[in-house]
Amino acid sequence: MDALNNAALGARRNEDIALDLLKFVASTADVGRAAAPSTGFSGQAAAKPEERVHQLLDLYGRCLKAVEGKGASQ
Repeated sequence: MDALNNAALGARRNEDIALDLLKFVASTADVGRAAAPSTGFSGQAAAKPEERVHQLLDLYGRCLKAVEGKGASQ
């Protein structure tokens, strides 16, 4: 088992790359973040925590497919 871990020391798993991609996309697009309270009209209602979790999980799945090269064909 140690030999296997040492062999892939420099390699990153697709899941790790997809997680980094998720972090980047979510932070730049404000996905999964609670809406800031504002005065006046707001186009969207604040998403519930469960909805934000589902958005992030869906985005992670899409990121993983993109990293694996399966994103555009499905």
